[in-house]
Amino acid sequence: MKPLILVSLALCMTFAQVPASRRGPDREDEPKLPNGKSQKEEIIKADYRKNLEEAAALAKLAGELKSDLEKSDRNIVSVKSIKQTEEIEKLAKSIRGRLKRY
Repeated sequence: MKPLILVSLALCMTFAQVPASRRGPDREDEPKLPNGKSQKEEIIKADYRKNLEEAAALAKLAGELKSDLEKSDRNIVSVKSIKQTEEIEKLAKSIRGRLKRY
């Protein structure tokens, strides 16, 4: 127990001594839009809004698919259901792709 505490304390002290320039990118080097806002921040905000929209569409499609499957016979799958699953997969991949960027 005591060696674990000493190791974690040593790691904390090591990271505390790292110069600020090596901790992360400077905000001064980021490209700016004509309105003065950070381009990266605006892209992140747009991705967030798009993720929310697509997540809502994904939830709606999943609900529709569930109700369609409950209504149908257990041995028959409609073409509409298959297309819905493809659209659900497409939306999920799109959201996952944007989330993996950051």
